[in-house]
Amino acid sequence: MRKIIITLITMLSVSLSLSAQEKSSEPIKPALLVIDMQNQFVPMMDQEGKAFTFYVINAYIDGFRSAGIPIVRIYHSDKNAGPFPGTPEFEFPADIHILPDDPKVIKTYGDGFNKTDLEKVLRDLEVNTVFLCGLSATGCVLSTFIGARNHDFKAFLIKDGMLSHKKDYTEQIEIIFDAVGYQVVEVMLENAE
Repeated sequence: MRKIIITLITMLSVSLSLSAQEKSSEPIKPALLVIDMQNQFVPMMDQEGKAFTFYVINAYIDGFRSAGIPIVRIYHSDKNAGPFPGTPEFEFPADIHILPDDPKVIKTYGDGFNKTDLEKVLRDLEVNTVFLCGLSATGCVLSTFIGARNHDFKAFLIKDGMLSHKKDYTEQIEIIFDAVGYQVVEVMLENAE
């Protein structure tokens, strides 16, 4: 079963790469999407690399912010299971460097674009490229990555900026979808409008 899933994900990755190559080479207008870093979900993730992942996410938040690039925070809420807005479980941990004026999107599906105003928020900011980090590499981050591609955004997963319930699953997603590291992101941002 695992081999079938890996094969399907690999085929999807190749398909996404080919469609990305067919698009024009317009200048990068980026945003950082910080997904589901909520108090209810963080304890469900593999805790071994949590401190380093938080460090990486904060480094990107701080770097994007200092470059004047938007940070969009995405929250998950289920009408029956929560977490519910206004509760501590819904909020991001205090040690994640988001700000109250960072654009905020609340989703009820894995894909942050599905039945939300995320696309409108990004288009209003004139964004065409998104960098994704947060929870979980195998769930909402991956779903939003695919959603971004489906909505004609260039999309990149951030290496070491994601957690999932198993560390090796996160590592496999990073490999299959060519997660980008600091040096690649730095070059891209230097050439961004």
